[in-house]
Amino acid sequence: MSGRLESSKLESSMGTRAGLSPFLTVGEVARRSGIAVSALHFYEAKGLIASTRTEGNQRRFSRDILRRVAIIRVAQGLGVPLAEIAGLLKPIPMGKQPTAAAVRAMVADWRAALQARIDGLTRLRDRLDGCIGCGCLSQTECPLRNPSDRLGRAGQGPVLLQRQEG
Repeated sequence: MSGRLESSKLESSMGTRAGLSPFLTVGEVARRSGIAVSALHFYEAKGLIASTRTEGNQRRFSRDILRRVAIIRVAQGLGVPLAEIAGLLKPIPMGKQPTAAAVRAMVADWRAALQARIDGLTRLRDRLDGCIGCGCLSQTECPLRNPSDRLGRAGQGPVLLQRQEG
């Protein structure tokens, strides 16, 4: 839902149920959603949300944006990366309220992704019970131990932990 709206078209389309405007300013979205204007600009730059522009180049968001932003905030709070959030939101068209079926499909996808993350975090927690981080007291048993960087040939990142996840 991007493009420019002429002021007259925007003003003439303002009347909706209960006399509310179908469009919100970026400040109104920020206030209603509880996030900074800069975060909204960032989400828009990442393609998670979209706005239209008035003749004066001011952003206007359709009211459905509040639901999208709420979904993004909840997902981010759960540690879901923005790229994954974008993929989950893809089936829900911007500028329209999501259907119940679309939300159910998205939740089903999230459920599987969140369960995989929970399982991985649980395994990590259970394996690191005896570890106190760098300077660990269990130098021979610590899953992060990597003498002489021998695991560097096996891949990037925490190779032992990633190998044990599967």
